[in-house]
Amino acid sequence: MSIVDFEQLSDNEPHSIPVVPSAPMANGDSIPTAFDPVRLRAGRLSRLRAMMAKQGYAAVVLFDPYNQRYATGSRNMFGYFLRNSTRYIYVPLEGPVILFEYPGSAHVSTWLETIDESRTSKVVWSAVNQRDNLSSDPFGQEIAELVEAHGKGSRKVGLDRCALNLARSLEAQGLEVFDCMQDTLHCRRIKTPEEIACLAQSMAGSEAAVARVEEAIRPGVTETELFATLYGEVIRQGGEFIETRLLSSGPRTNPWFNEASDRVIRPGELVALDTDTIGCHGYYSDFSRTFHVGPGRPSAYQKSLYRMAYDQVHHNMDILAPGMSYREIAEKAWKIPERFLDRRYPSIIHGVGMHGETPLVAHHMDFDRFSKDGVLEPGMVVSVESYIGEVGAADGVKLEEEVLVTETGIEKLSRYPFDEALLDRQV
Repeated sequence: MSIVDFEQLSDNEPHSIPVVPSAPMANGDSIPTAFDPVRLRAGRLSRLRAMMAKQGYAAVVLFDPYNQRYATGSRNMFGYFLRNSTRYIYVPLEGPVILFEYPGSAHVSTWLETIDESRTSKVVWSAVNQRDNLSSDPFGQEIAELVEAHGKGSRKVGLDRCALNLARSLEAQGLEVFDCMQDTLHCRRIKTPEEIACLAQSMAGSEAAVARVEEAIRPGVTETELFATLYGEVIRQGGEFIETRLLSSGPRTNPWFNEASDRVIRPGELVALDTDTIGCHGYYSDFSRTFHVGPGRPSAYQKSLYRMAYDQVHHNMDILAPGMSYREIAEKAWKIPERFLDRRYPSIIHGVGMHGETPLVAHHMDFDRFSKDGVLEPGMVVSVESYIGEVGAADGVKLEEEVLVTETGIEKLSRYPFDEALLDRQV
C-alpha cells in the first residue's frame, strides 16, 4: 500500500491526523512518521514570513515549484512548471496569499487553508505565443497594486526565479526587486518536526525501492531495467519522481555520474546507485549504495574500495555535531588517499529537504571555491557523501547516508544495510 500524501487531501477529507509523540521505539528510532498536515503547512509559512520580516520584504513572488509547495503545500503539474515559470504565488508579509494559476486548475489548490485567493496567471503561455512583451506590464501592475495594498509602505519584493522581462516590469512600477532564492533556501535549512516526519516517510519508501533493486540484480539485467524497478517502486510507495538516473555498473561506476544505460550487467561487477528521490509529500530521500553482482565473491580490490567509502561516510558522520562550523567539518573530514583525490565527490555533506538544499560543505581544498562558512544547527538534515574511485581503474564505490542533526549529535534517517560481502563479513 502506498503512503497517502496528506498535503493533497481533498477538502472533503480530514485535514489532520494524530501526531505521534517523539519517543524511543523498539529499534531505538525516535523519529515519528505521523504528522498533522495543517501544522506542516503553517510551520513552513511561518518560517518563510519570519525570513521576510528579517530581510525587509513586503512580499515575495514565488515561481519555483519547490518554494510554492514550501509556502503553501500547493502542487500542480510539477514537472511542467519546473521548466515553464508561468505559475506564481504572491506571499505578502501580511495579507492574503494569492495563487496565480494555470487556467482551469485552481480547484487543485484552493481547498488549502494557505491559499486565500486564486487568479489566473497573467503570463501563462506568453513565451510560447511570443507575447512576453504584452504580458509583462499587466503582471507588474497587478503585483504593484497588491504591494501597495498590503506592503505598509515597503516596496521591497523578492523573486525566486522568473524571466528578465517580469523583473523589469516590477521595477517599472517603482518596486525594489531582489533575488530571494538564497534567502528562501537559508530559511528552509531548519526543518520543523512535521518536515522531519515527512523525510522519514520518504526515506522508508526509497529504502523499499532500493530493496527491490537489490533483489533484481543478476547477470543479464540492464542498468535501465534496474532503474525502472527503482522508479516503479518509488511511485508505488507514494513518491513523486527521481531527479537523476544515477545507476551504473562495472566500468561505468568509475568515474561517478554515469546515468543508467542499456549496458548488460555481468557476474563479478559492482552496481552503484544514488536515490535522489522526491518522495512522499514532496520530500527528498538521498542515500547511496553499491552492490556486488554474484555469483562468487568480490575481489580484494573491490572490498578495499568499499571499506574506504564506508570508513569515509562513518568518520564524517561521527564528527558532526551542532555548533560545528562548516569549515571545521571540512578540516576534520576523513582524509582521502592521494590516488583517489582526482575523483572525489564534490561535497562532504549537503542539506536535504524538498530537494538537495543548504548547506553544501566541500572538501578542505575546495572549500573557498564552493562553500560559505556557517554552523551546523539542530533541525538540519544532511546527506553524508562518499565516492571512492581512481583514474585508470575499472571500479568505483558510491555510499551515502542521510542524518538529522539533533541537540546532542545526529540521528540516522537512512537505515538500509551495507553489502556484507563487500565489507568482507560473513553473510
